[in-house]
Amino acid sequence: MEHRKSSLVLVAGGAGFLGSHLCDVLLARGDRVICLDSFATGRRRNLRHLDREPRFEVVEHDIVRPLPAALRRQKFDRIYNLACAASPPHYQADPEHTLLTSVLGTRHLLLTAEAAGARLLQASTSEVYGDPEVHPQPESYWGHVNPTGPRACYDEGKRAAETLCYDYARAGRVAVRVARIFNTYGPRMRADDGRVVSNVVCQALSGDDITVYGDGSQTRSFCYASDLVDGLVRLMEHDTTTLAFAPVNLGNPAELTVANLVARVLAMTGSRSAVVHRPLPVDDPRRRRPDITRASDVLGWSPKVPLEQGLKATVHWFADEAEDGPRGRAMAEEARAAAP
Repeated sequence: MEHRKSSLVLVAGGAGFLGSHLCDVLLARGDRVICLDSFATGRRRNLRHLDREPRFEVVEHDIVRPLPAALRRQKFDRIYNLACAASPPHYQADPEHTLLTSVLGTRHLLLTAEAAGARLLQASTSEVYGDPEVHPQPESYWGHVNPTGPRACYDEGKRAAETLCYDYARAGRVAVRVARIFNTYGPRMRADDGRVVSNVVCQALSGDDITVYGDGSQTRSFCYASDLVDGLVRLMEHDTTTLAFAPVNLGNPAELTVANLVARVLAMTGSRSAVVHRPLPVDDPRRRRPDITRASDVLGWSPKVPLEQGLKATVHWFADEAEDGPRGRAMAEEARAAAP
């Protein structure tokens, strides 16, 4: 995509795993970026390389509360809402706050977008499909979600956020884009986020038992961070009315079992970790695979990074992170030597 002019962009959740990568891409395009983050799950180290970037600013704030007046007065061109804990251990730790982040937080950003005349992109999730009865999942599928289960604070919060976005759009108040993000991985993931890639890689590197929930036959589709961010930017900048009221799946349609993922990581790291099985969490999806026809046809987008390449980069990153620990340096050297 050709970038025509510099924009003022607000990235809520910009210190997080995906948000920090998005900030990097926007700055590389020549934009001015304000990162808004509560640092509940985002990390300052994700932004450390931007400390001396004059076009970048960090504001610490929780979007459950109204935005600071100084931000509400800014004439933003674009607002990305990536501000919500996205892994089950994190979003279930404070379910009320998770739900309010999606509902109140999205409303606060919509009001800011309305005042500025900005376009807003809402980072939604494949979790709106729940434990799906349709496979793969197209955007037209309404989902199979338990509204009272332990994952509902996230699933239903994101569904409500989509509703708010489209209500504002129908009223002509804000131009919105909605991305339904499927499993994403890569550098800057948190080791403690409880997602399957970070769990398996970190356990393999440390030599700990690798925890597999259920029998490992459940499937996921893993998209590398750079591909996902490319999809977000393409979606935000798409100017026709085609996507004004149409969410877009962003994810990798290559489906594999959790057991297959574990085998690949063990081979890549040379780890001797044993695999132990635990009960499947409540409402954990059995299958997850996006239908990306809309993203492909309208945005010209599809994932480019092969799983082996993305896993290699992720293993190296976690190995480097672990060098601060007592066994970290040896682990890092072993991982780098074993990786293809």
